Amino acid sequence: MSDIPTPDTGAKRRRRIHAIDAARGIALVAMAVYHFTWDLDFFGYVPSGLSTRGGWAIFAHLIAGSFLFLAGYSLWMAHGKSLRPEAFAKRLGILVLASIAITIVSYFSTPNALIYFGILHAIAAASIIGLLFRHVPAVITLVVAVAATLLPHVVSFDALDPWYFAWIGMAAHPPSSNDYVPLLPWIGPFLAGLAVSKLTLSWLKQQRQLPKTENLLTFFGRHSLIFYLVHQPLLFGLVYAATLVLPPDPAPAYLSSCQASCEATDDAAFCQSYCSCTLESLKQEGLLGPLMRNQTGDGDAVALGRIAMSCSIR
Repeated sequence: MSDIPTPDTGAKRRRRIHAIDAARGIALVAMAVYHFTWDLDFFGYVPSGLSTRGGWAIFAHLIAGSFLFLAGYSLWMAHGKSLRPEAFAKRLGILVLASIAITIVSYFSTPNALIYFGILHAIAAASIIGLLFRHVPAVITLVVAVAATLLPHVVSFDALDPWYFAWIGMAAHPPSSNDYVPLLPWIGPFLAGLAVSKLTLSWLKQQRQLPKTENLLTFFGRHSLIFYLVHQPLLFGLVYAATLVLPPDPAPAYLSSCQASCEATDDAAFCQSYCSCTLESLKQEGLLGPLMRNQTGDGDAVALGRIAMSCSIR
């Protein structure tokens, strides 16, 4: 994502550093693994919420951080000693257009979790800010990176909650989004990558290429934006197609979600009994599938309330 594909000449190919392309390729593969898990979660093949908590949540944050770090590293590689305005503007324009396209698609596909500032939005904004740090010493850039990473964890404001301010990253209660990568703290990894590039790029250029030749990972890394834009619709479509052939059993996902929610206020024994009771009642009423797909209507509210009340007094 940090390196928008452009027509290559032989000279350009010789200047590429395979290790950076390979690192970006590894991050892309990791992202595809995470998104595939998210798709399985969305369609109910795994316990509800699996992809957004615990180790999977940490995995997602590491992936986002790696992309932004590599984007910062690549900015110095491309424009550190000599800014090329035309190339920078072209790359930025492609990122902005891709970001807008993702926002528009999410508006129609997941309106309740609009992607108003995702990873591409963050890279585009960070790239502009990164230009201001081209001539700032690497050590100072690293200090700013650490401060930017920590700041939103200690300071937040209710006034910044609306989506048109939440992108800053200091909202107390940001709106739900399927890809929320606000400027703070995520400018931190970007600036860290920029600083590390200043410190290591000259040394890296003197080393032997690793890997020695281009491979599938470096190919992905060279065409990272295309990979990013294509992989999730493809994976999502494949999992959706699987639901038509082998529909997931919604019961395990329901039980997992129900018990997690119930145990926030009640003891485990009660929750196990309550969730088992509501599961059986929902099956009998034919409401389990619609409930898990968020397709219940106003007419189902009475039945759902009756089931909840009946099972809570058993």
